[in-house]
Amino acid sequence: MKTVLITGCSSGFGLAIAHHFLGNGWKVIATMRKINRDLLPQSENLELIELDVTQAKSIHRAIELAGDIDVLVNNAGVGWLSVLESAPDKVIRSIFDTNTFGCFEMIRAVLPGMRANGVGTIINVSSSVTIKPLPLLAAYTASKAALNAFSECLALELKPLGINVHLVLPGQSPGTDFSKNAIAAMEQTSKTPTEYEPFIKEVMSKFGSTAPEDLTHSKDVVEAVWRAATDIESPFKLVAGKDAIRAQQEACGG
Repeated sequence: MKTVLITGCSSGFGLAIAHHFLGNGWKVIATMRKINRDLLPQSENLELIELDVTQAKSIHRAIELAGDIDVLVNNAGVGWLSVLESAPDKVIRSIFDTNTFGCFEMIRAVLPGMRANGVGTIINVSSSVTIKPLPLLAAYTASKAALNAFSECLALELKPLGINVHLVLPGQSPGTDFSKNAIAAMEQTSKTPTEYEPFIKEVMSKFGSTAPEDLTHSKDVVEAVWRAATDIESPFKLVAGKDAIRAQQEACGG
């Protein structure tokens, strides 16, 4: 039985990924900042561990409790809609702490075990905004772009050790806590210079205007992560969701 550790399992993509792996006979270590035992079915193959990816002690405690890990899915992430000028410094740093540095530390924590076993897979969930940049997401996009570049380098240095690295790039997912929290952040941001207001209103009026069926859904991300974890022929980068695929095609001139 293989073991997968997934970060950010309290909602959205992470929860859906945990359900899928559990349903396919894997041992699942579902991590979240606050344990909620009602989110996943009771199973001898399921272990819930409290984990805050911004805290090194929390990370190393979780990895110690988890034991051998075959697949690490770095899914935990935070977003914030705001023009850069009015984004609080502490918010920008928290975005990088979760989306970038948290992934770095998770990977560093699991590598000794994977290296000793001579096998392992690391899957980093990034974003399609790194393919097609969008306004009001500068800090978020930068945090994910850094993750992409890091993953590309990491894939090269870990391949000789039998450890595979993959990137999954989802598009916009309607109705998720991530989207709701990002919009709420936009509404809570104060001290935005008035010169930005017409542009912000225009952008926000378009936000959510795409039909839900043309966006990214949990099943799209689950399929991409599952492929990365189980198909040795899967590419380094997997784009998930209709809007993300469309962005990729546009970027390639298709």
